[in-house]
Parts: sequence; structure tokens; C-alpha cells
Amino acid sequence: MRFEYTPNEQLTILSKGTEQIVSNEDFVQKLAQSYVTGKPLTIKLGADPSAPDLHLGHTVVLRKLRQFQDLGHDVVFIIGDFTGRIGDPSGKSKTRTALTVEEVRSNAETYKNQVGKILDLDKVRIEFNSSWLQVMNLADTLQLASTYTVARMLERDDFEKRYKNQVPITITEFFYPLLQGYDSVAINADVELGGQDQTFNLLVGRELQRAYGQEPQITMTFPLLEGLDGKEKMSKSLGNYVGISDTPKDMYGKLLSIPDNLMPKYFRLLTDLPEEEIKSLTKQMEDEPKQVKMRLAREIVTEYYDKETAQHAEDEFENIFGKSGDGLPDEIEIVSLTASAEGVPLQKLLVESGLLDSGSEARRMIKQGAVKVDQQKVEDGMKMFVPGDSVLLQVGKRKFKQVALTE
Repeated sequence: MRFEYTPNEQLTILSKGTEQIVSNEDFVQKLAQSYVTGKPLTIKLGADPSAPDLHLGHTVVLRKLRQFQDLGHDVVFIIGDFTGRIGDPSGKSKTRTALTVEEVRSNAETYKNQVGKILDLDKVRIEFNSSWLQVMNLADTLQLASTYTVARMLERDDFEKRYKNQVPITITEFFYPLLQGYDSVAINADVELGGQDQTFNLLVGRELQRAYGQEPQITMTFPLLEGLDGKEKMSKSLGNYVGISDTPKDMYGKLLSIPDNLMPKYFRLLTDLPEEEIKSLTKQMEDEPKQVKMRLAREIVTEYYDKETAQHAEDEFENIFGKSGDGLPDEIEIVSLTASAEGVPLQKLLVESGLLDSGSEARRMIKQGAVKVDQQKVEDGMKMFVPGDSVLLQVGKRKFKQVALTE
């Protein structure tokens, strides 16, 4: 094939937003060779389906993968349905709980649908690493294990800390980076992408390729995206995430809650705006932080939906929280629930209506003063509602349900 962009032009595009490239010189060489021969590079990204939803933190790398795709290279998205059963120990202070085969498969199916919001699925090769890892026999496994030493494994930060603190490390955790690295051997990857917390695992892939007689891949790592709290890495378990499958309204509202100092990073890692415009918006933040944040939210919602939907989400948000609004969204889901003559306490109603996930969360939100009934704050979780009642429930600023109770 003939590439539209020269190797130097590709390097400029692909280097933007990276944390580290190992090595830059080899990357230039691979791009040049690909350009001359017309043979696309094989670009790898692996993801363990440890949770059913992808969030904006995952998209930092996925967006770069799309750039490779647009430049004409071959993208391989590896779903770690085998490694996901072990669990990536990166950054963990204790052994992770292994997922069941059923959990992994269920999560993997949702991953395929979600990555289609960013990647052109017609031009991406999706592989499950069980197809080569599950068929390895004991001899194959021992050969793989012989390529790395325990001393090298303990160079890894989290393993080193756990070893010094006498926190158990299982042998399967040592195998995780080896198995992930073997994925690169299986597809003969030219480049592998990952977050900066994956640096060790990606470099293991380079070493394994050498051991198996292949040219080592280039590793490209990217900054980790802080979540809505502005402190911790975006994570579903921490509740500081924006899901790429969130509704436009939720996505827009969550993005307006990020700390101001995160806006430049979000613009750079999550949008396609040119650097000069981002610098201009960063300067505008000094006088009009709300306007800039609204622009950021619009850009990101447009990315996963469309311009009209993003504008509607903004209009609805302004209706709820703007000076002229009555505090209610345009559309509120109506839920019909049954109740006995004695009625249902508020904390149970919040869970049964789907506003909250558990009774303990309901009690906590009521205690924090975050729950309203018919736009009035209620602090009694045992307040009863009986058949015939129709009440507007609200949790926080963005969750609403109109609940009708019947016998």
C-alpha cells in the first residue's frame, strides 16, 4: 500500500500525548521501513475484561490506536480473556481475586461493542488471547518461564514493595507479565500501546520477542488520566469515572464536575483540538472557567454521540442548574412499583427504583443530605410511602425518578 504521510509526519502525529517511546530511534526506523515497503505495522493493544464498562481513562490509548488505524497501519485489539482470569497485578498491593470464565466472557462481549465507538471495527483485528495461551502445554509454559528470572520480576515496583513488606506474591502473578508479553510474540507485534502503569509488562514483551527470535516491538506509554476527584487514576471501583456508555446527560454533567486544573489535560488527551487552541482555552480559563468547561464537555459528548445530542445535554443541564431553570430535566423516567399496605421506606424505594445500588448507599446519601422527595430534602430514611403515592425522587444533582406506587 501507499502511505499518505511521510515517516516524519507520522512520527509527529503519533508522538503527541505519549509519556515514553522505547525506543524513539527504532520507531523512526520501523516507520521508514514500513513507508518504503508499503507494509503496514502491526499495532497491538491488549485489555483484560476485568469490568464490563470502559471509561474515558481507557480511551486515551484507544484514541491513539485510532490514529495508527487512520494512518494505514494494522490494528490488533487483544481481549485478554485468558489473562483476565489471573488479573493484572500492576499497582496492586495484594493478590487480585480471579474472575470466572463466565465473568470474563460477559465483559469481553461488551468491550467489543464499546471499542466500536472509537475504532473502525471493519479495519481492526480482534483476538482473544485464550486462542494461543489455552493450548500451550507444560513444556511450552516452562520454556516461557525460562526466559525471565525472579530477580528481573522483583525489579517491578509493586512486586518489590510487596516482597520487602512480606506481602504474598503468587506464582501466577509472576506469570501475568509473561503471558501478556507472549501475546506480542503470538501476533509478531511491531508496536504495543499501554498506560504508563503498564511499562514493565510492555517491556517484557520486547524481551520475549528477542527470546523467540523476533524483532522487538516499540512500546508507547501514555499518561494516566485522573478521575473526577482530580487525585486518583480514573477507576470504576473508585466511582470517579466517566463511562463511554454513559448517557449524554450524565457524561456532560460529570465532566462539569472535574477540577479546573485538569481541563488542559482532558483537552489534550480526550479531544482532537489543536495545541494552539488548547493553549488559548487554557488562558481563557482564568476569566471564564465555566465556559471553558462547558466547551470541554460538549467536545467529549460530541465524540461519543453527535453535536446535536451534546447541545441538548448542555441545554438540559442549563435548564436544571441555570438561573432560569426550574431545577427539573426535560424528561424524567417514570417507574411503577408495588407496595404493601404498610408502605415502603424511602431507603428501600431509592434502591428499588434503580436510583441507587444498595441500602447502605441509600442510607449514606440520605445522611449526607443528597436525597430529595418532591424537591424537598428528606433526612429520614424510614419515611414511608404507600400505594397510591406518586413522588419525584432525586439523588444529588443529576439523578431523578418519578415513582408511582401500586398495590
